[in-house]
Amino acid sequence: MKKTLFALTALLALTLATLASVGCSRAPARKGHYLFGATYMTMNNPYFVALNDGIKGIVESRGDKLVAYDPALDQARQIDQIDDMIELGVDAIFLTPVDLKGVRPALEAAKRAGIPIVNVDSPVFDSDLVSCIVASDNYSAGVLVAQDVQKRVKSADIVLLEHPTAKSAIDRTQSFVDTMKDLDHYRIVARQSSNGQIEQAMPAMEGIIQAQASIDVVMGLNDPTAMGALAALEAAGRARNVLIYGVDGSPDGKKMVAAGRITATAAQSPIGIGREAAGAAYSVLRGEPVKKTILVPITLIDKSNVGRFGTEGWQ
Repeated sequence: MKKTLFALTALLALTLATLASVGCSRAPARKGHYLFGATYMTMNNPYFVALNDGIKGIVESRGDKLVAYDPALDQARQIDQIDDMIELGVDAIFLTPVDLKGVRPALEAAKRAGIPIVNVDSPVFDSDLVSCIVASDNYSAGVLVAQDVQKRVKSADIVLLEHPTAKSAIDRTQSFVDTMKDLDHYRIVARQSSNGQIEQAMPAMEGIIQAQASIDVVMGLNDPTAMGALAALEAAGRARNVLIYGVDGSPDGKKMVAAGRITATAAQSPIGIGREAAGAAYSVLRGEPVKKTILVPITLIDKSNVGRFGTEGWQ
């Protein structure tokens, strides 16, 4: 990819407002305004659309602009996107890494260019190369799910659908495992990666169903994963009495909870994370002190309280 050509293409796309709003660069056409860049691990997940909306709302309210890219779970593509943002002259970058370690070359490139990175949702491995991390309290998500399982059943054969290259998902899975540690009557019988994608979770779960005669609980790293697992279990006629958990609190996830098809979802607030991240970015650009890690609380939503949160939007 030729960077100059890509930069011109990106500027044209911005003008047409296809990906996001048009922006000003580090040498802005309108004095005093900022251009922000964003790249999330995928936009094939409504969670990241809502997170981007949270950032965009704050940025545009201040007369500034945001351009968002979709690497589609391709780390090499995300690195190229950050290189392109650097060439465009963005003032700051919002980043959710595809791979917590693999993104390092882009972090180093931004540091050399003097462009701060606000790490959102899923932390990078090299946290010294980002200005701050704004994320859900992902460790608590797995704890909340594990505690709920213990309240509902006294023993269980458990399936974990995980995403081993995303720190947010790693924390959710590990905290679940930690909370179940030394409780021999709760057995983890299968672990499979699904990358947080419904279209990957379903075949992964199908393979587990064929291999496991007993499945009592499925812990999905997010709501799309839980829905993929549900689809596989229903297709196999084995969904009855299986506790299925997601993490997100997405509108679709909450509808599944309200209908009794998914047991619960540990609810995040992507809009809230986006707003916090935008605020942190402005503080960084003003040279103000910013906490290294900003954690947004998570709440477990089940059928008993889903009505309080509603099913039409995000928290």
